[in-house]
Amino acid sequence: MFRFSLRLVRPYWRWLLVVAVAMGVETLMSLAQPWPLKIVLDSVFGSEPAPALLVPLVGEGADALTLLNLAVGSTVVIALLQAANAYLNAFYTVSIGQWVAHDLRQSVYAHLQRLSMSYYDRHQTGPIISTITDDINAVQDFVSTSLLDIVIDSLTIVGMVAVMLSLNWRFTLVALAVMPLVLVFVVRLRTVIRSATHDVRRLQSELVSIVQEGLCAIRVVKAFGQGSFERERLGAKSRESVQAALYARRVRSLMGPVVTSFVALGTAAVLWFGAREVLSGAMTAGALVVFLNYLGRLFRPIQSLARASTSIAQAAVGLERVRAVLEADERLPRSPHARPLEMAEGRVVFDRVSFAYTPGRLVLADISFVAEPGQVIGLVGPSGSGKSTLVSLIPRFYDTVEGRVLIDGQDVRHVTVRSLRRQIAFVLQETQLFHAPVWQNIAYSKPDATRDDIVEAARLAQAHAFIEELPEGYDTMLGQGGLMLSGGQRQRIGIARAMVRNSKILIMDEPSSGLDPESEHLLFEGLRNLTQGRTTFVISHRLSTIRHADCILVLDQGRIVERGRHEQLVAMGGLYTRMLRVQSDEDERAGKAPRHV
Repeated sequence: MFRFSLRLVRPYWRWLLVVAVAMGVETLMSLAQPWPLKIVLDSVFGSEPAPALLVPLVGEGADALTLLNLAVGSTVVIALLQAANAYLNAFYTVSIGQWVAHDLRQSVYAHLQRLSMSYYDRHQTGPIISTITDDINAVQDFVSTSLLDIVIDSLTIVGMVAVMLSLNWRFTLVALAVMPLVLVFVVRLRTVIRSATHDVRRLQSELVSIVQEGLCAIRVVKAFGQGSFERERLGAKSRESVQAALYARRVRSLMGPVVTSFVALGTAAVLWFGAREVLSGAMTAGALVVFLNYLGRLFRPIQSLARASTSIAQAAVGLERVRAVLEADERLPRSPHARPLEMAEGRVVFDRVSFAYTPGRLVLADISFVAEPGQVIGLVGPSGSGKSTLVSLIPRFYDTVEGRVLIDGQDVRHVTVRSLRRQIAFVLQETQLFHAPVWQNIAYSKPDATRDDIVEAARLAQAHAFIEELPEGYDTMLGQGGLMLSGGQRQRIGIARAMVRNSKILIMDEPSSGLDPESEHLLFEGLRNLTQGRTTFVISHRLSTIRHADCILVLDQGRIVERGRHEQLVAMGGLYTRMLRVQSDEDERAGKAPRHV
């Protein structure tokens, strides 16, 4: 953890240099602080001569008043220097901690963006959010405060021990006799603290997951009246978290009292031996006071280091969780010879493609077909037949287990992911809108789009009219998810987003699901404009949607069982015909008019 922390702070070495100098001065001032008191006790009140170091300043045989003034002045100078350097330490270490946390958040978030979809298929969002917030904050606190305190305390201990040994090595050994006991206790307790902290962090992450799920699905929760269930679910997990936190706190609370007890034993032993030495005339009272002062100053950083084991454990757990994300290697393999995709026509070829989310369980098996430039390819079949998985292989959200996906003759595994996805536009079943103005939501697929491009895309998507009626038009701020808009309006903004990108390949996954007839009519007007001149893949459970597709692929259990135009598939009398018959009966009962791309 210490090496990882040093790697994080390395870019700020100039600030670290300032901190190191200030830290050294502060430590020296801490070591010098008891000496003016010794001068007062031994040389002003007593008969001891002035220390040899002061002779060049005050001369031989300086009177008591001169020594007193020097001691008082030294006390003020030492305090001022210590305060100034403490300020520099505090300011620059907090600055370093803040920027380290910033860098770490950027690194973690950038790495998360590079991970493949398979990582998100297996990990909850709550723990990831907790890592970016709570765990990185724990690391920041360690770098900003604990790391500095550990270094200062360590330097102080070394300096204090050296000075104390020079004053009286026997007293020093007596004082330090309790340290092995302290060390054994701290090491044994640290393991327990780390385990308890792990449990607390895990339960806090699960709490975040429950809250996130409940708030994201708040409409569903309210619709089914499950508010009490969600509260109980959160309450149960919160009680677990409280119990784990109290246990961790109880364990950490043992540290202070136990270490203080050991320190008291060491101090009592030194006081007993020291008082006897003063009574026998082997030591002056000033020397004993200085020694006891140093002893108190020695034990304070030792106690701080013992208590720091708690923050070290918390930071260690945070770093483990951060590194678990950073070291996750579920990224798509990168070809060393990958080059930008050279898109000319948008011809897509699936060549004996098989795919599995988990080894040995194929979701797609031996898929082969060709989508010619400008064609509309319909994908239909029962739920779970592999339709969405198939189109996910085109933008390389996942890699094939066997076979190849080619675009204009180029294997998608041998082109850069960025250039590949820039050539593909999406209209999904649920358009994800962001907390941003309408124009920014449309331009999300092409941030450099001009205002005219955005408005033209909205016109073609049949969205311009309702956008103009919004309170601030294209500058209207949408709430997260765009809940202030209807489903049809959100979908038309999604079409405008795909339109402004002007890509050669278009993927649509259930774009009209759940829309009323009027919204569906406007949506399909926009879709007709969008599909012109683009190689289009349309997934739909409503077969009337893809009635006029150039080629319809019927999937069942991960295989293409039928293919052809609508009329050809009807003539086959197979799965497509059975699905069509069922939907025609349902539409007739519901009085729906067929819509198609």
